[in-house]
Amino acid sequence: MKKVIKKSILLVIMFATMLSNANESKFIASKKELKKTSLTLKHVKEGQQLVIKDSNGLTLYKESIKESGTYYKGFDLTALPDGKYYFELDKDVEIQTIPFQVKSNSVTFEKEEEVSVFKPIIRVKGNRVLVSKLSLELKPMEIKFYELNSDGSHLLHSETIENTKIIERIYRISEKYKSTYKLIIKSEGREFVEYINI
Repeated sequence: MKKVIKKSILLVIMFATMLSNANESKFIASKKELKKTSLTLKHVKEGQQLVIKDSNGLTLYKESIKESGTYYKGFDLTALPDGKYYFELDKDVEIQTIPFQVKSNSVTFEKEEEVSVFKPIIRVKGNRVLVSKLSLELKPMEIKFYELNSDGSHLLHSETIENTKIIERIYRISEKYKSTYKLIIKSEGREFVEYINI
């Protein structure tokens, strides 16, 4: 009887050892299969937005930066279908775009296609609307200024500014026409919309 109990205990220990070894090897294999791509961004500020978009502009991932300084994070981008994607860091006055391509579970960053687009800065002082924008590549900027009221929107002013590195405009609205206005600025493939109450 003692021999049967000893053999039973020995069998239980062997099965337990085999099961624990089987679980360990699966866990190690899954660790090896995981391919992380690390992203490091310097000089970020708390509250800035980091997104991953596909080639159609569809947002796949969005995160708000939690700490100012250097941002570091690992992403498993190999889970994405083959195609072109990009990281986009939305800063105070600039949008930084970092393109990458996924092909056959491999990720390649396209450094030569990284771009920074400066956002227009819009300020309101009394009845004046000040618009400024930096365009290092001398790209055209289209401005449309609408008045919004119960009848809909009415285009008040439209212009396209070309071949200018530092764009500055001041629009003055008569104080007797207090209303809500909509400013649409298109530049470098992007559209910026601002609503203004005067």
